[in-house]
Amino acid sequence: MDKLAIVILNYNGLHFLKQFLPSVIEHADGFRVYVADSASTDASVAFVRKTFPTVRVIELHQNKGYAGGYNLALEQLRQQYGGATYYALINSDIEVTPNWLGPVVRLMDANPAIGACQPKIRDYNRRAYFEHAGAAGGFMDSMGYVFCRGRVFATFETDEGQYNDNRRVFWSTGACFVARADVFHAVGGFDDDFFAHMEEIDWCWRIQQQGYEAWACGESVVYHVGGGTLHKSNPHKTFLNYRNSLFMLYKNLPGGNLWGKLLFRLVMDGLSALLFIREGQWADVWAIVRAHFAFYGALGRLRRQRKALQPQVSLSRLPVYQKSIVWQYFAQGRKRFSELSAEC
Repeated sequence: MDKLAIVILNYNGLHFLKQFLPSVIEHADGFRVYVADSASTDASVAFVRKTFPTVRVIELHQNKGYAGGYNLALEQLRQQYGGATYYALINSDIEVTPNWLGPVVRLMDANPAIGACQPKIRDYNRRAYFEHAGAAGGFMDSMGYVFCRGRVFATFETDEGQYNDNRRVFWSTGACFVARADVFHAVGGFDDDFFAHMEEIDWCWRIQQQGYEAWACGESVVYHVGGGTLHKSNPHKTFLNYRNSLFMLYKNLPGGNLWGKLLFRLVMDGLSALLFIREGQWADVWAIVRAHFAFYGALGRLRRQRKALQPQVSLSRLPVYQKSIVWQYFAQGRKRFSELSAEC
């Protein structure tokens, strides 16, 4: 078994593989690099095999999104190649930096309770700024809204070393994180039904129900293009984010918190739809409506998942912001994580 396997899930990302795979290989610290391809039609597989013969290619026969794709790829890696102690899951649009892996692995080696750990994620195009998907580690507020150190809603901080510490967070970003392999498989991997978006937050929540932790490593940094598969303005992304948020809350909230918080979220989703109406973004309005109907239609399956998970860990025992980030941001004008950190 290898110490660590670097796994890039790819779907029609040939241009990103050409741009970023060389740096991943260069800074792999001797660890094996895999490209798991989700039935791409853009010659990605042929390019990798011809140009980088040391990279192992895992061919998947259909595109099952981030969640299902990684589940299939990592199971195949385990069965065919003997697995690894750690999986480093990297989006194809990530630019790594020298020595990005070492601090993360040393941190996880020193603390067996860490099930997942991410580096700092900066914006590839605005390199001094944190990037949307993870920034310097993810948090969740008392009503289930997620945000990051360095990025709260649409406010992005510059990286001035303020988050160079290593600390526990609520979720580590799936754009680039290292997972402890036995923990990944023990909790059943990602939830295939999410397809893409928020599956890593759901996974981090589930591993914390089992006593493990998610961390961010401030000694490591990578750069993320973002929106490589689905642009942030794509209505399908809106659908996935709203639907998967409801899926996640229903599955993982402890019993005493469930229905009140779900009702609040449904009302808030309606209010956000009004904002889209004001902007004339009717496709996003319809995406929110479809997300709600998809949630109602999945309640039977979600109920069975919830029963199997038996969520009992109170939010007060997890690294959760115990106030409303929506209220603090929009009503109180507290737009930077540093203005909230004492309460996180």
